[in-house]
Amino acid sequence: MLLLWRDASIRPLIMQAVVVLLVVAMGAWVINNTMNNLETRGISTGFDFLSQEAGFGILQSLVEYDESHSYGRTFTVGILNTLLVSVLGIFFATVLGFLMGVARLSPNWLLARLSSVFIETFRNIPLLLQIFFWYFAVLAALPHPRQSYALGDALFLNLRGFFFPKPVMEQGLSAVFISCLVAVGLALFLRYKHRKQRVETGKGISGAPYLMAALIVGIPAITWWLSGATMTFDMPELKGFNFRGGLSIIPELGALLLALTIYTAAFIAEVVRAGIESVQKGQKEAAASLGLKPGKTLSLVVIPQAMKVIVPPLTNQYLNLAKNSSLATAIGYPDLVNVFAGTTLNQTGQAVEVIAMTMAVYLTISLSVSLLMNIYNKRVALIER
Repeated sequence: MLLLWRDASIRPLIMQAVVVLLVVAMGAWVINNTMNNLETRGISTGFDFLSQEAGFGILQSLVEYDESHSYGRTFTVGILNTLLVSVLGIFFATVLGFLMGVARLSPNWLLARLSSVFIETFRNIPLLLQIFFWYFAVLAALPHPRQSYALGDALFLNLRGFFFPKPVMEQGLSAVFISCLVAVGLALFLRYKHRKQRVETGKGISGAPYLMAALIVGIPAITWWLSGATMTFDMPELKGFNFRGGLSIIPELGALLLALTIYTAAFIAEVVRAGIESVQKGQKEAAASLGLKPGKTLSLVVIPQAMKVIVPPLTNQYLNLAKNSSLATAIGYPDLVNVFAGTTLNQTGQAVEVIAMTMAVYLTISLSVSLLMNIYNKRVALIER
């Protein structure tokens, strides 16, 4: 054994094996101790509770749900609501963050100062306080349903939420929807071939942007005409003390989405600013000498080179946003933590199973975001070369 320890090639393997054994032993001790404590308190273990009737309502559900559904369905509802606010937050925070990051470097003094104030203000205020601000100070000040802010007879805004018409699928619309997907796929393929040919030959496909626009508009339009598809709308109507029909965005979702978007966008803006400033000044001067306008220089020269610096910290911001969505429980938005790790845990007492499932969901979301961003980061790095 002493001879093996002295071997520089084997010693690291021995140390790693010892660490793995210690981790496994620690995990076994924790599991055994937990099971003994649960048995002592007469608490059953297992996942049979997922098939039991939940017996409580949920404010927002993207799938069919009522009090008669099981705890397993509450788990699904919580996951979908968490994914909804996370995906929307990532999209809007990215757009706003890029705009603010570029604006902070603008030669326009007023625009640069305004973006600087935005960034320094919202990234230095705790996220939970921002959620409370939007929910209790802004949205709670909206009028009651009977005094709603209205745009015609279709859009209504009040303290119960934002109500708007709901498209109703009629005959032939499924074919139109499929044709839209096909058109977008063909347009993306044409865009890929156009860029590839431009890289290889210096000249892309003639009229490619117009062809892509024609595909995206023309194929669904022709499908609509041939199928005779029709579309109707379910309009929101005031009935009693609230609106019925149509679609609605509840105040909890609105406040959480606003806070997450603005808070994360402030950090993304600094990431974008750092990425742009990492590009050598000579690149911009070379682009200007070729006659490129500032907008073209930014989009064609600066941003593509800056993405190599932007993407890694941008991934961290996406992960933070997804995990910060768990603060939704503070205002009652029915995300996974509120619905499952909160109400379901309190009613069933299955703390170990519920917490383990909740942790597994957030771990899966984080790993999925990391995987997608790492794939994109490698693609950007290949383009850079």
